[in-house]
Amino acid sequence: MGSTSVKLLLDTHIWLWYLLGNERLSTELQTIIAEETTELWLSPISIWETLILTEKKRISLEPDAVTWINLSLNTLEIREAPLVHQIAIISRQIELPHQDPADRFIAATAVYYNLILATVDSNLTSVSWLQTLS
Repeated sequence: MGSTSVKLLLDTHIWLWYLLGNERLSTELQTIIAEETTELWLSPISIWETLILTEKKRISLEPDAVTWINLSLNTLEIREAPLVHQIAIISRQIELPHQDPADRFIAATAVYYNLILATVDSNLTSVSWLQTLS
């Protein structure tokens, strides 16, 4: 990618995979995320989604979810992508193959802040209007 800055919104699973060292994360994405010139962004929706995943016992974070999240936000230099009114509006205007609210908010956040969305979710990578990296 050279020295050009990439502005990347991490989908929830990408953020978790990167920090947890999950082998499902592509080498290309690992490299781009680790680049000093890459601007990493995260939606508060990803925090919410992570907490739900731990509540449902789909993932386990040590010592507990809140502590892990706070530590990880300090570990990885990440920018918060604030949820604003316009993102809520965009989330209902975009065309996605399903109604998943987290996906809609994350996609709308990428559009609003003009970020590339790092995701392997085929519901998001399959739409032409959204810039994605997987």
